[in-house]
Amino acid sequence: MTNSVDREMLLGFAQSFDGKSKCADCQSLSCAGWESIPGGFITNALECIGTLRVEDAPECWEEYHPKGTNIWSKDAPISSAFHPYNKSDVYECKHCGCKYLRYTECGGYYVDERIRELNINLIT
Repeated sequence: MTNSVDREMLLGFAQSFDGKSKCADCQSLSCAGWESIPGGFITNALECIGTLRVEDAPECWEEYHPKGTNIWSKDAPISSAFHPYNKSDVYECKHCGCKYLRYTECGGYYVDERIRELNINLIT
C-alpha cells in the first residue's frame, strides 16, 4: 500500500531537494509543467514514495487555475484536491532525490504517462 501524502508531507518532500544537483537521468526531464514522460526515459530510476489520491473520495475532474493558468502551465498551482493532482503519486529519483508528481491520463484512444517536477513555490 502506498502512503498517503498530505500538504505538509508534500512541502517536506519539495524542501528536501535543492534542484541544483540533478543526476544525468533527471537532467533529461524538462517538466516544470505537466509533460508526457519522454520515450527512452528510464522510469525505474524513480521510486514511488507516496500518493495524493484519497481512497473513497468523490470523483473530481475540476482543475484549479485562479490566475488563468492551464494544466500545461509551468506556473500552474499544485493543489491536491483538484485534477490531476488528486490522481497523482509522488516519486523520487533513486540517484539524486529529485521529486516528481506522476499520473496516467487515459483518453478514449490512448494512455499517456505524465510527469511534473515538484515545486515548493506552487503548492497551495
